[in-house]
Amino acid sequence: MRAGLVLATALVAGIAPVALGGAAATAAPAVNRAEAAVEPGTVVQDGGPAKVWAGEEGPGTVRFRADVPAGVTGPVTATLGFGKPVSTWPGGGVTPDRLAAGLRTTASVNGSAPVPVAWYPARADETEPIVVDLPAVQAGSTLDYAVTLDLSSSHDWLGSFYLSVQLKDARGNVVSQGKADVDVVLGTPEAALRGTVHARDKDGVLWRYEATGRTDGRLTPRKRVGGGWGAYTAIVPLGRTTADGRGDLVARDKDGVLWYYQGSGDPDAPFKPRVRVGGGWNVYTALATNGYDLVARDRDGVLWNYLSDFHGKFQPRVRVGGGWNVYTRISGYAGGLVARDAAGVLWKYNPRTVAPSPSKPFDARAKVGGGWNVYNALAGTEDLGRWNHLDLLARTTGGDVYAYQGKTSGFGYVPTTRTKVGWNWNIYDTVI
Repeated sequence: MRAGLVLATALVAGIAPVALGGAAATAAPAVNRAEAAVEPGTVVQDGGPAKVWAGEEGPGTVRFRADVPAGVTGPVTATLGFGKPVSTWPGGGVTPDRLAAGLRTTASVNGSAPVPVAWYPARADETEPIVVDLPAVQAGSTLDYAVTLDLSSSHDWLGSFYLSVQLKDARGNVVSQGKADVDVVLGTPEAALRGTVHARDKDGVLWRYEATGRTDGRLTPRKRVGGGWGAYTAIVPLGRTTADGRGDLVARDKDGVLWYYQGSGDPDAPFKPRVRVGGGWNVYTALATNGYDLVARDRDGVLWNYLSDFHGKFQPRVRVGGGWNVYTRISGYAGGLVARDAAGVLWKYNPRTVAPSPSKPFDARAKVGGGWNVYNALAGTEDLGRWNHLDLLARTTGGDVYAYQGKTSGFGYVPTTRTKVGWNWNIYDTVI
């Protein structure tokens, strides 16, 4: 009778005894299997690390397949994280915000049409510096992704990195995860970064050569700019002349009048009609670009600096100093000058870094090296190869043309390793 009362009381209380007279156990809570987390599936990359060119080659594609556990339903979202620690990034203001804004990315799932997706700086709970969300799709046993990366040549520093991949269901449960590897290789620099060279033949026709961005530094076949340039005794580029049709020129005619040619932005017709700057420029024995400004050496060897307004007008000249008649050639290079003396030694004048002024535009000269008397033309340019540096073009007395790859040093850019990029250039009387 007592045992029956105890059993009844236990049943009323909702306690199921393991055995009569044994220890009691609580009932297991109800489980909604649809909400339970599952063991995540894996992400497998197709074809190994994806090769992506940084440059004009266009986007590269990262392909991977995500396995999704059985029973997962509803929409699934995927997030990619940029797996390269910030500590390995270059300086110069490269921040997560700026990197995210510069990456052009599309995503396609299961063969759908690619759609643009935007990277953004990661939240505090995320380990990667920037992330991107891919389009949501209905769950399936496998999901195939194709993600494109279109990088500019300035992104070549990325090198090798990985993309972390994480898929979640509608409740935020991780249902698949893994990574995809990417190798970034410097490709063809954009036209705005590739240099140009102009050369005038003995008939007064001006020709234009553009850098191809090839690793061997070869130039494009020449393009005819126009005739009538034999009227000038000096032609000098101002600023950066590039393969996208940017860059200006000034030219002095036989009467000493200086003319300004503004860049048009059209590589096939790179200059707008000339504009008169002024007369009296025959007092100078040499003219050279100094960045966007102009320097001129008079017959007494005094160098003068003309600051530019970037639109073909110059401020009154300012005296830099004397003694410049020791040089047989003066050319603009890397925002400053290179100057060759009578012994064939090349000197570099960098833009002044401390307290620059019109009368003190340069730091003290630095010796580049000897043997430069083999050249009868020097021209500073933008990148002529796939080196991402400022270069110096030099023509030998035999007509061969070399591109000297610029390298940064303790005193700015200097020309270093040379690569032959042309021959028979003795048909030109001017190379700039």
